[in-house]
Amino acid sequence: QVQLVESGGGLVQAGGSLRLSCAGSGGTLNDYGMGWFRQAPGKEREFVSAVSRNGGATYYAGSVRGRFTISRNNDKNTVYLQMNSLRPEDTAVYYCAAGDSGINIRAGRTYYWGQGTQVTVSS
Repeated sequence: QVQLVESGGGLVQAGGSLRLSCAGSGGTLNDYGMGWFRQAPGKEREFVSAVSRNGGATYYAGSVRGRFTISRNNDKNTVYLQMNSLRPEDTAVYYCAAGDSGINIRAGRTYYWGQGTQVTVSS
């Protein structure tokens, strides 16, 4: 059973940056595609970004493309989400997820979830 723990969330002003981390334990994350989702108050959870097992392929939601960058360090069993040019509409709880591949994660097919980390962007 893989456990995922997110960190790096917080309060930031619009235009600022944050880097989220997702650390894995109980398994090797390079066996999985990895991704990030988010859920804003009163809204459904939505896909943000995903990365293939070896980091060679990345996927983004249109709303974050060009501002967010997903990456992974398999030696550290960690996945990152660098978020730049943050907007108030990026405010949400961000969840890390593991799945069979980045493509499957983009389609919502996941195996494991983290508990989430809050990101709040003030205007």
